[in-house]
Amino acid sequence: MSTLISTVWEHAQPYVEQAKPYMEQAKPYVEQGRVFLEPYLANPNWPIIAVTLALVFPIIAIVLNVASQLLLPRDRTKPPTVFHLIPFIGSAVAYGMDPYKFFFSMREKYGEVFTFILLGRKMTVCLGAKGTNTILGGKLSQVCAEDAYTHLTTPVFGQGVVYDVPNHILMEQKRFVKFGLNTDNFRAYVGMIEDELDHFLNSEPEFAAYRKGGKEDWGHFDAFEQMSELTILTASRTLQGKEVRSQMDKTFAQLYMDLDGGFTPLNFMFPNLPLPSYRRRDKAQKAMSDFYVNILQQRRASKSDEVEYDMLASLMDQSYKDGRVLSDREIAHIMIALLMAGQHTSSATMAWCLLNLAVRPDVQQAMYDEQVKHFGAPNGTLRSPTFEELKDLPVLDSVIRETLRVHPPLHSLMRKVISDMPLPATLGNASEDQPYIVPKGNFLLAAPCITQIDPAIWTNSFEWDPSRWVDPNSDAARMYAEYTETGEKVDYGFGLVSKGTESPYQPFGSGRHRCIGEQFAYVQLGTLLALIVRKLEMKADKVPPHNYTTMITTPSKPRDITFRRRQV
Repeated sequence: MSTLISTVWEHAQPYVEQAKPYMEQAKPYVEQGRVFLEPYLANPNWPIIAVTLALVFPIIAIVLNVASQLLLPRDRTKPPTVFHLIPFIGSAVAYGMDPYKFFFSMREKYGEVFTFILLGRKMTVCLGAKGTNTILGGKLSQVCAEDAYTHLTTPVFGQGVVYDVPNHILMEQKRFVKFGLNTDNFRAYVGMIEDELDHFLNSEPEFAAYRKGGKEDWGHFDAFEQMSELTILTASRTLQGKEVRSQMDKTFAQLYMDLDGGFTPLNFMFPNLPLPSYRRRDKAQKAMSDFYVNILQQRRASKSDEVEYDMLASLMDQSYKDGRVLSDREIAHIMIALLMAGQHTSSATMAWCLLNLAVRPDVQQAMYDEQVKHFGAPNGTLRSPTFEELKDLPVLDSVIRETLRVHPPLHSLMRKVISDMPLPATLGNASEDQPYIVPKGNFLLAAPCITQIDPAIWTNSFEWDPSRWVDPNSDAARMYAEYTETGEKVDYGFGLVSKGTESPYQPFGSGRHRCIGEQFAYVQLGTLLALIVRKLEMKADKVPPHNYTTMITTPSKPRDITFRRRQV
């Protein structure tokens, strides 16, 4: 408790000093208030009065809030606001418990554009492909991702990278990372991922049944927990480098856990709480940053001729357009950002893939047959796949695409409005000649997840059906092509990419903030899925519902998969 008090006082002291002149000016008014309240405080019934006031004031606040929404005329130039009982809290509970249900329900009531209150913040939602295009393809003079996310990401990633820098610097940093995500590296990564999976299955206690290998030797594992561990092991071996991988079950693993504890919805809404998890986050960030800097210094000192395929090796030789060399501290923080941002999304997607496959043995068999066709040897064994060959497996590809459609890792993408922003007439108008205007200070919220399961766009939209992607002439294939190939191409500063903001299918975001690790994700997911299906037979009773209480949409518990070694 004393530590908590001292920490709070340390943070509050500068503000107390600034407030002293105002406190002196307020003394006469405080004295008048004391004189006014003295008779009431002397009343023996004062505790009852205090409790009554504590109950009455919230009720009065709720009544006034409701009355203002029902009786005061609405500003017709602004999108309609979702009705809510409790001021400040607003619609936080309904949105937080089930954002999909909330979005569909509010769309039915208010249309594609509406504003809701989220713990004091005004969130203007623009649904549909046009709404997503408006937000994610918005002008830098009107919308800002940095202001929406820096309070969450900077304490975790570190200063000087991602959302802690102006957008043009971020675009250059994405160019540096993209340089490291090249075909030569991907070719090397496939074998590394296979080695990690073999070691994982042959060492983890949860997979003892795999090692026994008998027809009746069934085991089970928690899909999300095990895939979280496996994806971080494969990412550390490939992108992060051998030094990081060698520390994954030692010091680095604990630092990761402490840092991950600061990457939660609580940190997003309340970035500066004096809590132990926040202090552990800050301590871990400094230690992990120093860890990467030490690796960089050791590599430079060793002057080894060994070729490294990791991201550290790629970033060490990068410099900005103005000639400034990327500093070791910036490299360290970019590496932390790659680790934290990619780990959650990949582990959740892997878990969803396996859970859906476990309830669809027909799709499992189709994936296995596809590999027998491509990699089968006369003696019945399957040889290792290559990077190029993995791209030529349509069933595997369709499983990944469909999983990302039904279970996208992020349900909400936000931008801060930095200047009053008129919305396109196609999204809805305040009147015939007056568009809606989102005022400066609001947050814009895009939800590509809604268009990805919209019954008006997709046949059997809520069903996990990989076959929808197999037909090259299907609507799904057309939307994927619009997202990756046929749509408008733009160079935001890190190379020409498909803008993708107008497609109903956006699994990796779109616009200037489209995920730079998209290709690596397909390499990691594709390699792991292909190899797991050839090694394991899996089954489960049902796919669990979504858990929205974490930053990334994960499967709710129980999420166990029953398995045995594949019987050939």
